[in-house]
Amino acid sequence: MNDTQPAAPSSALTMPLGLFVFTLLYGGMTVLAGVLAFKQVQLWPTDLAVESGIFAFLLLVVISSTLSQLYGRTFAQRMVWWGFLPLLISSLLMALVLNLPASTEMAADRADDLIAFERVHSTVWRVWAAGPAAYITSLLLNIWIFDRLKGEGAESTIGLMVRGAVASALSQAVDSVIFITLAFYGLFPIMNLLIGQVIAKVVLSLVLVPFLITFGVRAARWLDRRGSDSAL
Repeated sequence: MNDTQPAAPSSALTMPLGLFVFTLLYGGMTVLAGVLAFKQVQLWPTDLAVESGIFAFLLLVVISSTLSQLYGRTFAQRMVWWGFLPLLISSLLMALVLNLPASTEMAADRADDLIAFERVHSTVWRVWAAGPAAYITSLLLNIWIFDRLKGEGAESTIGLMVRGAVASALSQAVDSVIFITLAFYGLFPIMNLLIGQVIAKVVLSLVLVPFLITFGVRAARWLDRRGSDSAL
């Protein structure tokens, strides 16, 4: 009788903890960005508007830049392409739920909730269609610019923040034009929303994204160390 124990999994298959956590966050943000995009919020004190999906999308920019910094441009680009998977599955599930009949209890006693749910999610199809086009273009552009700006001093904290700000500002301006045009053109006047979106993303890219990328890189490195220590 052979009592040989199964071989232990190769350490080469172990995913760094930081990479694992950021991958989970990335998948969640790809789905949430499309859902939040249905609501436009006002940029006080102006009349300019911005679709709420930018908050989740800026986190995608931060995560993709963090992955590029720590694990290389090729890996970050691969993550962007795989981001289509949760988008596809979510859209299919949404289509399924919309086509399934509501329960008799909900149809009778919560008709207003049912109408609101179906009104919002049945008209979000243009958002789901526009999202992938803007998503793939802007995030791949962000990674490319972020990587191309590497140079002397680029690995310092200041260099990292500058690279993140420039890459995010340029890529998100492009994202705004693509997304707003495809998602909302013809439904209502989009100029205020388009201008507000570009301004908001550029400002947030310059003011907020550099600090988030710096935090993301440090957090991922800390998680990787914790994962390595626990594996010993």
